[in-house]
Amino acid sequence: MKIIRAEKMGFCAGVRHAVKTADSALEENKNGQVYSFGPLIHNPLALKTFENRGLKILDEEKISCVKKEDTVVIRAHGVPPEIKEELEKTGAKVLDGTCPIVQANQKKCADFAKNGWIIFFTGDANHGEVIGIEGAARRGAEDAGKKLDFVLVKSVEEAVFEYKKLFSENVPENCVLISQTTFSVKLFDEIAAVLKEKIPELKVLRTICPATYDRQDSLTDLCKKVDGVLVIGGKNSANTNRLYGKAKSLCNHAALIEKADEIPEKFFSLEKVGLTAGASTPDDVIDEVEKTLTKSF
Repeated sequence: MKIIRAEKMGFCAGVRHAVKTADSALEENKNGQVYSFGPLIHNPLALKTFENRGLKILDEEKISCVKKEDTVVIRAHGVPPEIKEELEKTGAKVLDGTCPIVQANQKKCADFAKNGWIIFFTGDANHGEVIGIEGAARRGAEDAGKKLDFVLVKSVEEAVFEYKKLFSENVPENCVLISQTTFSVKLFDEIAAVLKEKIPELKVLRTICPATYDRQDSLTDLCKKVDGVLVIGGKNSANTNRLYGKAKSLCNHAALIEKADEIPEKFFSLEKVGLTAGASTPDDVIDEVEKTLTKSF
């Protein structure tokens, strides 16, 4: 069997930043509890490792339990401004592990909302990143005394539906299209093209993280070289699931696994197996999958 890894795979810079922030907090805080607000990243194995080291996950309902000697790490996906402020009021040390690209998106949306723009946003409802960005936009609108128009869409059909619902006659010029950092590049471009036809003055900002499309492009190249692809990552991870969807469309055999003991039996009989991994997948998990495949020979 030949194992071929995608050129771009595994931890992205934003995830490494969050993990490094949590690592430092656990090393430095010996007197209080270390929390992450929400799951630090979307990978169960990585979260279990942190849990074993003492990291606890904090939710909004339990913020009042945080003590001054504690440390709270804000997850890679970010949080709305009001959550960060509530955490700071506890007196605990608050460390921001938000991905820098997500932070930039929060600022962009807040600025557009302050100026009364209609924001079309491609993303997944209830995803932590989207909740944080919409929260930043809401704060921006509130600060300027403006009504927030934040239109969340995840398909061409939804974009057309929301357009018709918003505009019966005149279409304002101040409309912008922005994206969740892990959204599908292909789908974003399709939505942008449709909305641009209807809103000629639409400002299009492809705010998808380079790591997302690098991994998607690398997967496309990988599928040309192998008989099957294993996508390694959390089953609750948006970018991992998008990689899996693409792998299924391009390769005869594709599977999404979180760890080595989930490798389907079929893959042990293939001549060439490709490996890719979501942006929250630790290197040692990828190494273990490769080791397990090669052990069978």
